[in-house]
Amino acid sequence: MDIQSVLLTPEELKVRDEVREFVKSVPHDLIKKMDKGEIEFPYEFDKAVSAANLIGLRFPKKWGGRGMKWTGEIAALEEIGVLGTALACQYSLPSIVGEAINMFGNDEQKEKFLKPTLAGKLICAEALTEPRGGSDFFGCTTIGKKDGNDYILTGAKRFIVGGKGADYFLVYVKTDPKAEPHKSISVMLVERDRGVKTETLFGLMGTRGGGTARIAFNEIRVPRANIVGPEHGGALIFNQMMIPERMTSAAGSVGGARAAIELAARYTMKRKAFGRHIRKFQAVSFKVAESLAKIDAARGIVYTAARVIDSGMPARRIVSEAKKFGTEAAWEVVNNAMQIMGGIGYTDVYPIERALRDTRLTMIWTGTSEIMSALIQHEYYDELEEDMKKVRDIEKDAVNAELELEKVYE
Repeated sequence: MDIQSVLLTPEELKVRDEVREFVKSVPHDLIKKMDKGEIEFPYEFDKAVSAANLIGLRFPKKWGGRGMKWTGEIAALEEIGVLGTALACQYSLPSIVGEAINMFGNDEQKEKFLKPTLAGKLICAEALTEPRGGSDFFGCTTIGKKDGNDYILTGAKRFIVGGKGADYFLVYVKTDPKAEPHKSISVMLVERDRGVKTETLFGLMGTRGGGTARIAFNEIRVPRANIVGPEHGGALIFNQMMIPERMTSAAGSVGGARAAIELAARYTMKRKAFGRHIRKFQAVSFKVAESLAKIDAARGIVYTAARVIDSGMPARRIVSEAKKFGTEAAWEVVNNAMQIMGGIGYTDVYPIERALRDTRLTMIWTGTSEIMSALIQHEYYDELEEDMKKVRDIEKDAVNAELELEKVYE
């Protein structure tokens, strides 16, 4: 059953199939070497995916995209997610960084950065998280001190996926420390060759080979022309950037979960216990059924969120729901896949143990599940009073609804 045939247009289905064929061509050795630490950054993958013209599908054709909607890019991301979180994230970075440049940058910045990025000539990374923390965006301690028409950057960022291979970084910098937090930060494009230092200080549980690094700015000079959007307007850009950051995580997670349960289900059709295939045991088949329901539900909310974004409606709540539900569903599905396969699933004979290590990160990066919950409830309460004017007041359906004296609130 191809549910996507209902969710996508013929053009989007064609692109999905194009990406699916590309994914089949990605060398197995690439993923193995990345996980073993033999490859620090997947230059080979970047070169191949750009040659296939599959980067930044939703950006204007003028800058090298295909002018598609979010739904088309989500379909592509689901397919890329099969390859694991490191490659899915690498594929997503042009979409994430490109969002800022496309939405807020000027034509000169688009010509210099966006166009060559979508053509595969430049590699980008986003520099947001700092050693002091990630969720507290406005607590940014990377400082940009104005010096004529330039800014002098001092500070550090960490957990920067793609940091080892990036030619330039989209960096959040505190440019007005005395201002209110939401008016204190600017977003800058900083080329590596300006003196950005990158280093690897620790290993990762999963998502290996994506060039995750700590990057440091030691009095690096960046021209005012490299600021994206308004000076001190980082809050505006950050809020927009949360759409591609979270949607790419959600869509990639759906693909990763799908691959895990497909592998486990194929295993149940071969593995026998007590004289019959284990798919015949209810304890096993119910885990498959539960996983399929979660994947379909996750796909439904992710694709719905994409349509909401495309419509121009407020999307903060549904994007947060898609990220939270999609990544948490993937985590549960991958765990189910390992449980179905038993002890052999815990070994590196199958890629389920890597999927488990990879998937764990998705509930942390681009906004933790807890941050998503905070946003969801906040948006809901903001909408509630207005929404209640449009629906039935079920409070009055209680037998003794008129006993107002019993409704004590303080």
